[in-house]
Formats: sequence, C-alpha cells, structure tokens
Amino acid sequence: MTVDPQQIAVEGAAAFVAAESLAEIHELELQYLGPQSLLSGMKASFRDLEPEERKVLGSQMNAARQQLELAAQDSRSKLESAARAAQLATERVDLTETLAKATVGHSHVITQTWERLEDVFCSMGFTVADGPEVETDWFNFEALNLPPAHPARSLWDTLYLDSSQLEGLGEEQLLLRTHTSPVQIRSMLRAVRDGSGPPIYVVCPGRVYRRDTADATHLPVFHQIEGLVIDRGITMGDLAGTIESFVKAYFGDEMTSRLRPSYFPFTEPSAEFDISAADGSWLEVGGCGMVHPNVLRAGGLDPQEWSGFAFGFGIDRLAKIRYGVEDLREFVTNDVRFLSQF
Repeated sequence: MTVDPQQIAVEGAAAFVAAESLAEIHELELQYLGPQSLLSGMKASFRDLEPEERKVLGSQMNAARQQLELAAQDSRSKLESAARAAQLATERVDLTETLAKATVGHSHVITQTWERLEDVFCSMGFTVADGPEVETDWFNFEALNLPPAHPARSLWDTLYLDSSQLEGLGEEQLLLRTHTSPVQIRSMLRAVRDGSGPPIYVVCPGRVYRRDTADATHLPVFHQIEGLVIDRGITMGDLAGTIESFVKAYFGDEMTSRLRPSYFPFTEPSAEFDISAADGSWLEVGGCGMVHPNVLRAGGLDPQEWSGFAFGFGIDRLAKIRYGVEDLREFVTNDVRFLSQF
C-alpha cells in the first residue's frame, strides 16, 4: 500500500495541535519524525523507484517533514508559554505602587491602662506625683524601713549602678528603682519643705526594674502605681474604703474587694488586697497597709500627729487581668496584631 507523505503531514499536524502536554508532543515527535516513523520508513522504497519518481517522493517527504516540525514547534511553544504563564501566576508578586490607606495609631495598652488609672484616682481626689527612675539606696530602701539584710536589697532583685566615677555622692549607692515607693518619700519631704501639706493624697505611677527573667507572669522592666494618703485620723477603714471605691470605679459596680493580712516592712499593719472574679474566686492585685512610723519620720513627719496608708500594684498585671491576657510578654513584643486589639 502506497503511503502519501502529505496525508502523514496532515494527520501529524492535527495530532500536534490537539496535544495537551509537552510529554505528548515528545511522543508525537517520535511517532512522526523519529527513526521508526512512517516517513523514515519510506526511504527504503527509494531503491524500487525510477530516478524521477525518487526525486518527487523525496521532495514530498521533505515538505511533509518540514510541515510536521513546524506543527510540533508551534504546539510546543504554545504549551511552554502556557506553563510559564501558570508558573508566573503562582509566583506573582504585586509590585504595583499604590497609596496605602492612612491609619491612625493609638496609645499602647499599658499607656491606656496607666492613664485610665490616673483618671480614676484623680476623680477620687488624688494628685499625680513622679520621681526619678535612678534612685539612691536611701530613698529606695532605708527610708522605707528596709533593713540592710532584707532580701529585696540583694543583687538578685536589684540592679545597682556603678557610681564610683560620679562626684558628690560620697558613699551613696545608685540603683534602678525597684518600686515607685521612693516617690512617696519624696512627696512627703516636698510637702514639708514647701509647706504644701500634709494632708497628702497622691498616686505615683512609673516604670520600675527588677533582676527577673521574663516569663508569663514576670518582666524585668514593668510598671507600678502606688498611692499615699497622709492626714490626721486616717485608719485602716479609710484604706479599705478607698480600695473598694477604686475597684468599683475601675472594674465595675459588680466587683468587690477584700483585704488579707500580710507583711511589708514599710507598712504596719499590712495586707494584700484581692478582687472578686466572675466565677466566685479571688484575684490578688496588690499590697497595702498603714504607713509605718519609721517611714513617716523619714518623710519628715511626726507619727504622733499624722497617720496614713499606702497601696500599690502592677499596671501591667492590672491590664493582664482586665483584658484576659495570659502572658505578660505579649505587652512588650511589639506584635501589631496583638496591640491593635486594644
């Protein structure tokens, strides 16, 4: 049976057009253009043809091969182009320059808590006082009735500074304050010096430092707010009432507080204060108590004439309780996804 090269070219070209993958193109190239293809097999018939017939058949075979090669190349190019387009679509990065929608920032959640606490206490008649974060040993410990052997004075808790090159300090040791209680001493001394009091009703918010390893409930740098009331005739009942009023103003009227006996060197008697939780349990918030006579004397006041109370708690811990945050470290990792919730 005589095979027509043109018929092979037409059939092969149609097969190349219908091919759906590069692998299928490869198989068709072997079938129509490879050593075992029909076109290659037709060369064996040349020996039986006259020279003129051989010339005609050779020309037809070359034309068929060219047509098949063009069809194969065209189909391969189309499939390769489609494959590249699909890859680019998958890996596409949009570099279009657009104007980002302006967003307005807001205060950090700790700053919000700090300001809200100031507002609550100011509405109760307190004023806000502050002091330096680098303190002397006297203001941070001795004036607050902490004896030299007290554990809070050890290097494990306190970050001491090298002040040996500073003039005018003498033997005075500098440190990063471990609480905002030194502001209470400074407030009393200032009131005595300038004649503005007592009475003294101040809250002292600020940053404090401890030699702690950061974990879910501790940070080496955190924030406290402390309150100090000095007046005539102040009692433990005034302290309990102030704490209760604060709890209801900050957490809501459905919340309440309680005091538990405790010990602090700068207050006597001392207590821990808790707030009620929705499930009926209690959450420890901070410490409080009546100002120790030795602390009053360090502040330049006569404990026979004046009495007072003090309280303090962590601003970070209060934010943790209020917003149900499980890990204090979330407040300092600067994750915008977390901070944008508040």
